Amino acid sequence: MSFKSLGLSQPILKAVEKKGYETPSPIQVKAIPPILAGSDILASAQTGTGKTAGFTLPILHYLSENQSQNYRPIRALILTPTRELAAQVYANVKEYSEFLNIRSTVIFGGVNQRPQVAQLKKGIDILVATPGRLIDLESQGVLSLKHVEVLVLDEADRMLDMGFLRDIERIMTLMPRKRQNLMFSATFSKDIKKLAYSILHNPVQVEATPENTAVEIINQKVHRVAKTKKTALLIKLISEGNWKQVLVFTRTKHGANRLTKKMVNAGITALAIHGNKSQGARTKALAGFKSGTIRVLVATDIAARGLDIPLLPHVVNFELPNIPEDYVHRIGRTGRAGAAGEAISLVSADEITYLRSIEKLIDMAIDVEIVEGFEPDPNASTVPIKPGQNRNRNQQSRNRNSGQRNSGDSKNSNKNRNRNRRRNSNRR
Repeated sequence: MSFKSLGLSQPILKAVEKKGYETPSPIQVKAIPPILAGSDILASAQTGTGKTAGFTLPILHYLSENQSQNYRPIRALILTPTRELAAQVYANVKEYSEFLNIRSTVIFGGVNQRPQVAQLKKGIDILVATPGRLIDLESQGVLSLKHVEVLVLDEADRMLDMGFLRDIERIMTLMPRKRQNLMFSATFSKDIKKLAYSILHNPVQVEATPENTAVEIINQKVHRVAKTKKTALLIKLISEGNWKQVLVFTRTKHGANRLTKKMVNAGITALAIHGNKSQGARTKALAGFKSGTIRVLVATDIAARGLDIPLLPHVVNFELPNIPEDYVHRIGRTGRAGAAGEAISLVSADEITYLRSIEKLIDMAIDVEIVEGFEPDPNASTVPIKPGQNRNRNQQSRNRNSGQRNSGDSKNSNKNRNRNRRRNSNRR
């Protein structure tokens, strides 16, 4: 099948050809015809399957075929969960509309709004946006959604994970009830289906891959390792394997910063990308990673969602996610467009429960290897550590260390505290 057989206009086919694409991907074959027919869509598609073109191309075709000559209200709204994904989608819209009289722009937080406002005031047909900045500018009267004809929720599952449900519900009230709705999600969870039923009207359901499965071409591997030896093992794998481009996932922003510092101290160029980084810093880090000047990009799940890194060879889970679906999103960064990819997970004893949940989700057992000198701690607890638990354990340890002075039941706690204050005063 060719793009021409999908019914797309000549200017769009010319742009697709310029990008070097000859054959549409499965999601494009399944999604484009019903979108062109005006149907609502509920699509399950992993990142890297060509889903962005799957909704961008038919939207561009529709808008260009039904164009207003007098003014340019926002006619298509594409909502994304992150800045990076918004920027990537906008880049695709610009490329595919090169030979069309279509205007578009992107808005997201973390940067000065003035340039975004200036673009909006010129009049645009397609707006790519993150929910927060969109609501902010709408409340300022900078933009109106009263003429939106097509709505796209891209990576809807991640938007729910990030707590955007109320924002989405508010945005729905700002648009006409009669419109076409396109929802794309990597998974069809209960929450996603509930949201879909509240927004979509008799949707056509399409799936590019079986529900909740990992990309089969990716070589997945687990290294069982002691928690304290993870950093050293990662450095060994990168150095001895001569890996030039590695995306490493951590659970927290602070963990990403700590690991990045250790990589740099080991002579490996690395930068962190997470929510506390400015948009400029995140853009710079991603550009350096793509160009090869940065060897390791350490990221949290939220920051990495939507990253488009062609032919990424290695993804490392420095820490397994506690949500199994996030594992699928992570390893989906590699093995894209038919290229080979490797996903390695460094698993300590307290992450075994997470590993079992992941294997259940993807319906396969992941091969386990143990590197000599980096064996797992046989005495380590297999109970998962919850967020904040380390901090609580440290506090408990400090309390035990001062137990000779501060021990006692709650009735004597104030008396013990006063006694300690007097002791500390005498020491000074």
